[in-house]
Amino acid sequence: MLTFTICLVILITGYFTYGRYIEKLFGPDSRPTPAVTKSDGVDFMPLPGWKIFMIQFLNIAGLGPIFGAIMGAKFGTASYLWIVFGSILAGATHDYLAGMLSLRHGGESLPEIIGRYLGMTTKQVMRVFTVVLMILVGAVFVAGPAGLLAKLTPGCLNETFWIITVFVYYILATLLPVDKIIGKIYPLFAMALLFMAVGILVMLYVTCPPLPEIWDGLRNIHPHAEVFPVFPVMFVSIACGAISGFHATQSPMMARCMVSEKSGRPVFYGAMITEGIVALIWAAAATYFYHENGMGENNAAVIVDSITRNWLGTVGGILAILGVIAAPVTSGDTAFRSARLIVADFMKIEQKSIRLRLMICIPMFLLAVGLLLYSLQDAEGFGKIWRYFAWANQALAVFTLWAVTVWLVGEGKNYWVTFIPALFMTGVCTTYLCIAPEGLHISPLFSYGIGGVCVGIGAFWFVVWKRNGCGNKKNRKLNFI
Repeated sequence: MLTFTICLVILITGYFTYGRYIEKLFGPDSRPTPAVTKSDGVDFMPLPGWKIFMIQFLNIAGLGPIFGAIMGAKFGTASYLWIVFGSILAGATHDYLAGMLSLRHGGESLPEIIGRYLGMTTKQVMRVFTVVLMILVGAVFVAGPAGLLAKLTPGCLNETFWIITVFVYYILATLLPVDKIIGKIYPLFAMALLFMAVGILVMLYVTCPPLPEIWDGLRNIHPHAEVFPVFPVMFVSIACGAISGFHATQSPMMARCMVSEKSGRPVFYGAMITEGIVALIWAAAATYFYHENGMGENNAAVIVDSITRNWLGTVGGILAILGVIAAPVTSGDTAFRSARLIVADFMKIEQKSIRLRLMICIPMFLLAVGLLLYSLQDAEGFGKIWRYFAWANQALAVFTLWAVTVWLVGEGKNYWVTFIPALFMTGVCTTYLCIAPEGLHISPLFSYGIGGVCVGIGAFWFVVWKRNGCGNKKNRKLNFI
């Protein structure tokens, strides 16, 4: 428990120390925000700071900090370190700077921000890539919640019924103004998710289970360690609990509702640190579960159900399960909403008209239905879609980190805070693509070599670009593609 406690303290301290440094590095000021200058009553509208934090937290949480942390706990104590230092140095920094750049550029969507600093070709690729990723998120976050709801309700309300219900909710939340559904129910769902995490945290200290300590070593204890090495698999498995490109797609929605740049640190940096705390709690709880029951269980929902019912009782367990249901549902609906905003931005389609919103949304929903049907009919379908989503999620974070790095260079600021995470995540994503069964599935030795070469190319390209004087305000694009 000592290692867990130290990690928890470091996470909280990181918000007040490194988070404050990143805030000063960006330099928020009192200029009018898009919520005021571009108010449209649909996407651009002022909301209270506490509500924006709750919405942002729930938007980015999804199943990542729970299911990802549970799966990541199989790798041992190394998972704690990645959650802690990944959240502080990479994830929260990525979320804050990406969110603030959107705020500074009138609430721009992520592909538009990336295109500003990585060039037009990259912008076009990211437009397609990000929209597809958002649709993947919407598709994979339907079946899981529907299955859990089916277990908690009478037999007549089966999984098919709940899939349809969740999807209808997605349609409404995507089309209606942000304050009609998202602004009203998200704070309640966020409270349920936080209640679950706090309840598990209290029980961790009440029961004091035998958790591994960092001085016991960082050995990979995964039952299939030869197939799932810590690097890069653990760094993709935990994902949202440390860094996630998906987060940067959600930030523009909240950037369009903020009335002050100075609320950026609690909203963007703070929400990621909170998610890191949730991930750390569940990694510890899962470690205890594996210690008592072995590592044969691969269904994270079963582990969540077992832990919450044993530690929080029947009522607490049901509330906790509802929190787990709310997390993916509320990430799925905002994923579709983000996709709508991204398409509207690059096609220059105003969104005050419900007809124009429908014109964008109908093709997206049809594609999502196709992916969902595939995942339900093929036994391996959902797993494949989820793995593709996990890799694409981290790949998007790579492009975001490189774009923010270019902006920092152009502003004459300390670019190392994102340059090092950009190089590291470049190595993670390229190595995973090479080594994963759904990727090229080549030997670890060659995979690590290719990953190292890609990191070297990225670093060399950046150094050459910077030495050629391209990192200035008039010409600051770094064209990777």
